[in-house]
Amino acid sequence: MIRTGMEAEASYDHMLTSDYASLLAMEFRRNPIVNDEAAFDIYSPVPHPDPTTLSERPPVVTIMGHVDHGKTTLLDTLRSTSVAKGEAGGITQHIGAFSVPVPVSGNSSEPMRTITFLDTPGHAAFSAMRARGAGVTDVVVLVVAADDGIMPQTREVLNLVKNSKVGMVVAINKVDKPGVDVSKVEHALLSEGVQLETFGGDIPVVHVSGLTGQGLDQLVETISVLAEMQDLRAEREGTLQGYVLESKVAKGLGPVGTVLVLRGCLKPGQHIICGSASAKVRVMNDHNGKPVKIAHPGMAVTVSGWKELPNAGDEVLTGSEADVKKAVINRVRKAEIEASLTDLEAINEQRRSDREQREATEDGQEEKVQVLEGPKELRLIIKGDVSGSVEAVKGAIESIGNSVAKVKVVSTGVGDVSDSDILRAKTAGGTIIAFNVKVPRPVESEAHSQQVPILASSVIYKLIDDVTARVIKLLPPMIEKRVSGEATVLALFDIHLKGKKTTQVGGCRVSNGVVSRSKQARVVRNGHIIHEGRLDTLKQHKVDVMEISKGNECGLNLADFNDLRVGDTIEMYEEIELPGTL
Repeated sequence: MIRTGMEAEASYDHMLTSDYASLLAMEFRRNPIVNDEAAFDIYSPVPHPDPTTLSERPPVVTIMGHVDHGKTTLLDTLRSTSVAKGEAGGITQHIGAFSVPVPVSGNSSEPMRTITFLDTPGHAAFSAMRARGAGVTDVVVLVVAADDGIMPQTREVLNLVKNSKVGMVVAINKVDKPGVDVSKVEHALLSEGVQLETFGGDIPVVHVSGLTGQGLDQLVETISVLAEMQDLRAEREGTLQGYVLESKVAKGLGPVGTVLVLRGCLKPGQHIICGSASAKVRVMNDHNGKPVKIAHPGMAVTVSGWKELPNAGDEVLTGSEADVKKAVINRVRKAEIEASLTDLEAINEQRRSDREQREATEDGQEEKVQVLEGPKELRLIIKGDVSGSVEAVKGAIESIGNSVAKVKVVSTGVGDVSDSDILRAKTAGGTIIAFNVKVPRPVESEAHSQQVPILASSVIYKLIDDVTARVIKLLPPMIEKRVSGEATVLALFDIHLKGKKTTQVGGCRVSNGVVSRSKQARVVRNGHIIHEGRLDTLKQHKVDVMEISKGNECGLNLADFNDLRVGDTIEMYEEIELPGTL
C-alpha cells in the first residue's frame, strides 16, 4: 500500500472501500470478482415506445397552497364529505387522495371521467410532502386566499412548479368574503412571475369559494381541459409502477400504505416492493373504504399485506416472489453498506488521532488533551399516525437548536405509543413526541413512573413550540446585571479599629435609585469597573441602616477593598438569570 501511494491508509486498522480493495487485489495480479447476485434489483419499466397507442388515464391533480387558505374546504365541497371539520386546528396533517367523477368535453365518447385529487399540507413543516405531491402530479391547483394574498408556502409551491413540467391552475379562494380585492391578489401573483390569463398569460385563474361552491364547476372544467391538452396515457396492464403517498399501522390490518398507481395495474395477490419493504397484496380499498379488485393508472388505493411499513415517497414496483425477496435483501445490505461508509472516514480519522496520541505518550511527549464537550442534546422518540407526518415532524424539529444545544432524534415510528417506546426513551434519557396518536392509559402511567416526558399534540406548530422551549432550557442561562442604585464618593474618612487597624469609609450622596446593603456593589472609576463585592457597612448619622434612597447622604465601606477615591461611583446591582436564546 505504501508503494502504491496509500501511506495514510496503510495502518492495520484502516477500513478500505471496495474500490481501494479492488485496486489492491489487482496490484497482486488477482482479479476482483463482482457478485452479480448481490447487485440484483427490480427497476421501473422502460417508457413505452409509442405512448399515443396507450389508453388514457385520469389526471392526478394536487391542491397546494398556504396553511388555512381553504384547500381542504375546497376539496370537501368537491367530494361532499365533511373532512375539513375533523382536522386538528384546520391543518391537513397528511396527504389525502381520492377520485372525483367529472363530465368531459363534448368531443369525447365517454360521458364521465375521473380526476384523482391529492390534498397536501400547507404548513411549512410539510415541505417534503408537498414536494412529493408535486413529483407525482400532472396538474397543480394553487389555492390563494383572496383575503391573505401571497404567503411563504405560496412562493414555495411556485418554485416547485417552475422546476417541473406540471400544469398549473390558480384558484383564488374566499371570494365570497366582503371587502376582498381579487385584482390585488392577481397583481401580486403577476409580480411573482405568474403569467395569468387575465394579463394575457397562459396560466388559468378561477375565482372560487370553498364554502358556497361558487366557481367550482368552472375550476373542474378548467382542470379537465388542461388534462385533455396534456393527453395523459399509460399502460393499463403489465408491470406496475407507482408511489406510496402515506403509510400507517391500521388496527386489524397491520402496516398499510396508500399507493398511487402511475403505470400498469395492481391486483390482490401480487408481490410488490417499496424501498426495503415488501408486500403480498391482501386487500385494496378506495378512499371510501370500499374493496377494489384492480387498480389502474391514476387510482390511489390503500394496500394491506406489508411485512414492514413502507416509507412515504418511495417507488412501488412489482415482481415475482423470489425476485422481490432477493431485491429486498440486496437493498437492505446496500443501505447498511452506505451507512457504514458514511461513518468510515470519521472512524479512520478517530483511529489516526488515537494512534498519534499513543505514539506521543510513548515518546514522553504527552500533552494535556483538552476534552471538548459537545452540544447538549434533547433526545426525542417520535411516534406519528402516518409515515409522511413522522418524516415532516422529524424534519421540522431536527433544525431546532444551535452549537450549544440541539435536537437529536433517537428513533421514529408509526402507531400509538407503547411500553417499548417508554423503555427506549428511559434508556436514552429522551422525550417521546406523540403526533396525532393515542397514549394508552397504562402506557401513560408507566411513563409517569419512569419519569419519561411525553409531548402529545395533533398540531405540528404546537409541538415545534414545545420542543423549542425544552431546547432553550438546555442552554446556559444569561446573567444580566441590573443597576438599582448609584452613589458618588464626596469625601474619605479613616476609621480606627481595635488593634491599631484602620478602615476606609466613603462619605457618599445617593444620586440614583436606592443604595441597599443586601445588593451587590461595584466601584466604577473613570468608566472602568475596578472592584466588585458587597458592602461591609452602611450608616446614616452613625446609625446602621439597610438602604438609603436618592438625595440622601451616607457613609459606607466595602468588604476587602480600601482604595476608594473621591469621585468614584458606587453602583448597586443584582444578578438576574434569563433563559438562553436560540
